[in-house]
Amino acid sequence: QEQLVESGGGWAQPGGSLRLSCVASGFTFSTYAMSWYRQSPGKERELVASISSASGTTNYRYSVKGRFTISRNNGLNTVYLQMNNLKSEDTAVYYCKAVRDSLNYWGQGTQVTVSS
Repeated sequence: QEQLVESGGGWAQPGGSLRLSCVASGFTFSTYAMSWYRQSPGKERELVASISSASGTTNYRYSVKGRFTISRNNGLNTVYLQMNNLKSEDTAVYYCKAVRDSLNYWGQGTQVTVSS
């Protein structure tokens, strides 16, 4: 059964860092593009960063460029999101997503709270 499990969320002060991990199982991870999304209360889920399956090409939403880094380790079936210089507006539930053709899978989410 296909599964994505996120971890690494928690509380951080503004300017701090967190590293999210998402471990995949039940499908051929290396053939899927991976993304991180986030959703704050009352807002729509938004794409934060993505990484392709083959070339590892990355893309970021403008507000996190230069602060967040997405990476993947196909040997460990894991995608990461390194978040530096966190801001209060980064507070959200973060989800990872796997996509290949018409197939897509979501994780259950991990809460990130940035406050002083």
